[in-house]
Amino acid sequence: MANSLVTIDMVTREALRIAHEKCQFIGTTDRQYDDSYAKTGAAIGASLRVRKPNQYTRTTGSRVMDVQDQTEQTGTITVATQDHVDMRFNSAELALSIDEISKRYIEPAVSVLVSGIEADYLAFATKATANTAGTAGTAITTLVVPGAARAKLNQNLAPKDGNRFIQMDSVTMGGLVNGAAAYFNPGADLSKQYREGIIARTAMADYYENERMWTLPNSGDVAGEVNNGTLTSGITSLTVDGLTVAPVAGMVFTIEGTFDVHPETKVAYASLKQFVCSAGCTTTNLVFTPAVIYDTTSALQNCSGAPTDNDDITFVGAASTNYVQSLMYHKEAFQFVTADLPLMARSEKCVRRMQDGLSLRVWQDSDIRNDELLMRIDILYGMAALRPEWACRMIGAANA
Repeated sequence: MANSLVTIDMVTREALRIAHEKCQFIGTTDRQYDDSYAKTGAAIGASLRVRKPNQYTRTTGSRVMDVQDQTEQTGTITVATQDHVDMRFNSAELALSIDEISKRYIEPAVSVLVSGIEADYLAFATKATANTAGTAGTAITTLVVPGAARAKLNQNLAPKDGNRFIQMDSVTMGGLVNGAAAYFNPGADLSKQYREGIIARTAMADYYENERMWTLPNSGDVAGEVNNGTLTSGITSLTVDGLTVAPVAGMVFTIEGTFDVHPETKVAYASLKQFVCSAGCTTTNLVFTPAVIYDTTSALQNCSGAPTDNDDITFVGAASTNYVQSLMYHKEAFQFVTADLPLMARSEKCVRRMQDGLSLRVWQDSDIRNDELLMRIDILYGMAALRPEWACRMIGAANA
């Protein structure tokens, strides 16, 4: 008995199943689905506002109330990127079973789609992360660096709720597995480490091997100085001198004498506050995140003291050197949002499905001249880093 023609609904469900399985990084971050578009479909460039937790200051040594205004902040996620993969089938191919079509067409197509989105998302998340642990140029072969990254997350009050993860490339994973062989592990985890060549859960995080990790390309100059008087609290740019080459987006730097602080007590830590360059830096002006907030009366204070003229600016890593950036993060550090694309004319050939925060649309149409069915699989998405302080890069050996 001949196979029935595969329906578009079957293709859509299969495409979504494969996409869900392939989302290695996306699947471990905060996935959100905006159901406000479920009936009408989303428009390119639509913005979603997400609230951040309120922060307060403490009144000490007094019974008198010091009522504070709300300092509620919101983050914006713009759903502005539409990616798709396109294919065609003839009548004979449509007579195949869904398993055959999936193996030959849908799986490789969706794999390419998801892989590209994951790589972009990883690069975005890493560039948004200022916290960095490890020694540039020294390979990660022990749990010292993951432990230091864990400490950074703890210092920034990332929840200890089992939702911390580490993504690293296979070369870094191989060095860590070899170096960590002598550590104590539960029997099942140790067995997996030797059989699969990966680290099980340790340092309060689950480990993932991912070849899409972003590589930081340091510019040709990694040292400069502040070229301002005392700076205003809350700045996100500063004038510098001593740089001969503009920093690239994603480079991390510290400012002499500007230390990180506890988010609640505001007591200074022993480590300098780390900042990350945004796009638009020049040899005389740095644009960066997070803001330098040293005002001790502000609930948002994130560093100690004001940077002053001639304070040294030091970038992480050597000049003109590339470093693969492994990443430890809490699930809610980063947000990946999808929204429903509109159903087009002849809606029986245009189907949407949503699963676990991922919305896919599959659209088919026929080409009668060539006896073919054209098909495209689309996803409309946006990404944000609303709590990048709950993440930490792990820098190791330089690579060519």
